[in-house]
Formats: sequence, C-alpha cells, structure tokens
Amino acid sequence: MIRTILATLAAVTVSASAVPAQDAAYPNRPIKIIVCVPAGGGVDTVTRFVAEGLRQRLGQPVVVENHAGAGGNIGAEAVFTADPDGYTLLAAQPAPLTVNPLLYKKMNFNPAQFEPVAIMTSIANVLLVRPDFPAKDAKEFIAYAKASPGKISYASQGIGTTSHLTAALLEKVTGTKLLHVPYKGTAPALNDIIASHVDMIFMELASAIKLHEGGRARILAVATTHRLASLPDIPTLDEAGVPGFESGTWNAIAAPPKTPAAIVAKLNKAVNEVLNSPEGKAHFAKLNLAAAGGTPADAAAFIKSETKVWGDVIKEAQVPAH
Repeated sequence: MIRTILATLAAVTVSASAVPAQDAAYPNRPIKIIVCVPAGGGVDTVTRFVAEGLRQRLGQPVVVENHAGAGGNIGAEAVFTADPDGYTLLAAQPAPLTVNPLLYKKMNFNPAQFEPVAIMTSIANVLLVRPDFPAKDAKEFIAYAKASPGKISYASQGIGTTSHLTAALLEKVTGTKLLHVPYKGTAPALNDIIASHVDMIFMELASAIKLHEGGRARILAVATTHRLASLPDIPTLDEAGVPGFESGTWNAIAAPPKTPAAIVAKLNKAVNEVLNSPEGKAHFAKLNLAAAGGTPADAAAFIKSETKVWGDVIKEAQVPAH
C-alpha cells in the first residue's frame, strides 16, 4: 500500500513539474495564427507584420491562415477548440471577441473564455462615401439621410462588425433609416464603394485615407472627439451635429481557453516588443495605425469594456440576431 501511495505521489510530482517545463520550452515548433477575416483587410495586414516579428523573436515559423465567415465565428471557433498549448492563436476584429453572442442565435464558443494576449492596433473610424455621392459634407449627408429614409445604402465588413454597429448607432442618434449591405470583409466592401455600387461605409482611417487622397472615395467626417492631424480639414461628426459621436476599431491576438499563463505572458512580451520596435512604429505610422500593446490584463479589461459599449448599441438599436 505504502509503495503504491509513494508511486502515485511520484507520478503526480513528475506530472506537475512537466507542465511548467513544457511552458518554459515554448515554443519549440511552428505557431499558427488564424485570422478570422479574408486576406487583405486591416486585421490581416497587421497580423502578418506581427507574425514576422514573432518569428524573429521566438525563433519558430509563425504561419498566418485566413478562416473567414460568419462575422469571424468560423475562425474564432477553430481557435476556441484548439489545444491550449500556444500553437494556435486567434487574430480578430472586435465582433468575435465581444458582441457576436448577441448577433448569432447559434454559436459554438464563448468569447469571454478566450485568453487575451494583447491588443495589436487601434484606429479611428471615418464616414466614407462613394466618389459621386451627392452630399459634399457630413451635414449635407445627414440632411439627405433624413429626407430619404431607407435610400442610403451602407456597406459593412459583416454583421456585428464595427462598421455595421457604428452605422446602426448613427441611425439611432440621428433618427435616420439606412439600408445595410453586409460583405465578407474589408476588400469587397471597399471595392463596391469605389465602384459606386453602395453609398457609404464607416471604415477605419488606415483603409480609407488612401482612397480619399486618391479621389476614389470621399471622407465626409471622422468619428472622433477631435479632428485628426492627418485630416485637419475633415470635421468630426460632433461638429456636423451629432454630439459626442465616437467610434474606433481595433484588433487583438487571443489564445484558446485555459492556455497557461506563462505561455500567454511569453507571447504578450514578444507582441509588445514588435509593436514598440522602431520598425513597428514606423510601419504602423505609415498605415495611420496606433500600436496598442499592454498586458494581458489590460487587453481583457479593454475587451470587456468594448463588449459593454457595443452590446448596448445592439440592444438600443434593436439589431436582430440571425
């Protein structure tokens, strides 16, 4: 009996010590980051830059795969059900980490159970219209929307994305009615803005500013409390008569539920090094992006706050689940 107990205790001791040892050895094989939007969008672009920085710092290949669809749920579910060993990570826009449970009747994962690693970048949203849209500024746009209920179409990157919810918020606070046209990602939505197949979109500054500067689309307003240094002549929506209107978007890296804290911490340290490096700062400045970073606890608190903000928008605007 005593030998059996001792053997059992020895086995437990070995098992307990093996887990930290495995964490300390991480990573010793390739890491996969699943991006839950199509290639070419802001999340994808940022993730590929960060992935290369992680490869350099962690000494292992970091492969990026795009698993788009269902507002990010397909990619998020793939990571949620992966082994919590740090070798499969999620790169996501806000929706699959925050409000999708309010927008989808059936989901096979709980966003609150992911282990946030870090917020990568954040950026302001702007009101972008097709090049030949009749309104020349934001005040004209709002007047046109009020006079033509249901006639202005707005694109989004998908149901529940920030572009969708920001337009829903605008409808709510201005008493207007717009026509939602959801797309499967940023690139197809912007293509139809450029081609004048759809009227407007709330889009992140990084993706919109080059189209604006090239005359392929027009920014009528910024969804910030103050004018942006990169667009000093473009008013805020607050200036256009929508008091306090503010919207931004962001992207994050998260790990499957129950990923060991030591692995999350190691990933977080490496991500912050990439974001704060001279190369990272220069790269994101060119893209009009703001590097975020911070601790896993910072990321978790931020995601919780964003879930509350946009969850309230969904409820107040009565955005239906599907």
